Amino acid sequence: MTSSESSTVKIYRLKLSLVGAVFLILGLVLNALSSWLRTIHVNGLIVSMVSALSDALVVTGALGMIIDYFTGREQDAKDEERQRRILKDMTPDFVDAVVSGFAVKPDDLKRVATPELLDRLATNAMSLRLGNAQFASEIYADVRDQAIRAPERWHDVEVSIRLSTAVERSTVGTPLFDVLVQWEYTTIPSHPVRKFACVSNRDEYADLMADIPATSAWLMTPRPGFDASAKECFELLSFSVNGEARTPTRSVRKTGQTYSVRIGDALIAAGKPVRIKHLFRVVTAQSGHRLFFELAQPSRDVKLTVDYTDTDIARLSIGDMITSLRRAEIDQYPKQLDAKVVSAELPGWVLPRAGFTLVWTLASEQSGTADAATSSDRPTAA
Repeated sequence: MTSSESSTVKIYRLKLSLVGAVFLILGLVLNALSSWLRTIHVNGLIVSMVSALSDALVVTGALGMIIDYFTGREQDAKDEERQRRILKDMTPDFVDAVVSGFAVKPDDLKRVATPELLDRLATNAMSLRLGNAQFASEIYADVRDQAIRAPERWHDVEVSIRLSTAVERSTVGTPLFDVLVQWEYTTIPSHPVRKFACVSNRDEYADLMADIPATSAWLMTPRPGFDASAKECFELLSFSVNGEARTPTRSVRKTGQTYSVRIGDALIAAGKPVRIKHLFRVVTAQSGHRLFFELAQPSRDVKLTVDYTDTDIARLSIGDMITSLRRAEIDQYPKQLDAKVVSAELPGWVLPRAGFTLVWTLASEQSGTADAATSSDRPTAA
């Protein structure tokens, strides 16, 4: 029995004792009244009625107090046992009602559950569905870290890529492609400053990757024709928020360069969706044969367009690195058109670290004698 229930029982017993005492006192008073009425020779019938009423009150009050004293504990035990039985019988119905209510109205669960409790509930639910507690725990932890704890979520993501031959910047033995990349998406920004970095040091690149989405990084391996600190190799051309241009500032160091653009503290404080668009240019080796563009945040409805008209690429394909039952819809312009454009569209949500890989074959390699090396250039989403 809880402390609140014990207090209630004590109050009930006190009230019962007071009622018994009042009945007893009234009975004694009426008994005295009947004796006085006899002395003044009042009608015998009235005296008898008063005397009978006094006897009844005395007996009722005394018996009530005696019965409560001797049977109170047994009665409390019976009441407690009855309550336990009722609760035991009704618990399955209560549980079903609560679970059904939370399933239909998540806001009700949100009011009473902490994030830790929600994590346990989600893990338990997945464990029941998957039939393996360890599998469910690891799968949910992965989804939680990638999606739930992601600083931002991107909507209506449009990525436009144009490959062109960089004749004037190609060095002897290192033919280059200019890669013009434009990202456009809607999000609630989480950081007042966006940074775009190009680095040649892998440790520095790994550190920058931990700062997503505030910082987007491109790893450029040092070799002839590639200098991570040179504007000719990497440059942020434009950045806008809701159509308003922002002026980037550039800093240079030996191992690379960084462009910083201020979104604004007011937009961060407002917590409302904005449309972000930025355009940058980078170079890559034609012999690399591959570029990978990664989605840094959970993204919904992704569209990718690649134009390689101004190149000697004979064939270009898009491979999606996305774990989903929904496959990307990939289309290519007909050969009759004087343009080489391929596009991919993926509806629904995509988790971070997924993305698209561009793989090409040069016209000079159609004989099959060329060695298709793998490029080390690796961009992130922004």
